[in-house]
Amino acid sequence: MTPATTHGELGKLRWHCRRGLLELDIILERFNARHLELLDADQLALFRELLALGDNDLLDVVMGRMPSPDQRFDPLLTLLRTP
Repeated sequence: MTPATTHGELGKLRWHCRRGLLELDIILERFNARHLELLDADQLALFRELLALGDNDLLDVVMGRMPSPDQRFDPLLTLLRTP
């Protein structure tokens, strides 16, 4: 965990990962377990931006059915797509 990140902040991010689509919940839950605490402050800010997408759009972007809305998200999308 980065020094600037508190457990409360990570908890809020985890809460924002609870979505209305089961497939998306599974992907985000796996990402959180493997990567969330390892992200630096810039990556966490990008992740928050990515989570602002609607459920269907976010799932389509993560699954590669829709292009990334911003190239800055590409490293995070790679992590999200890692089985």
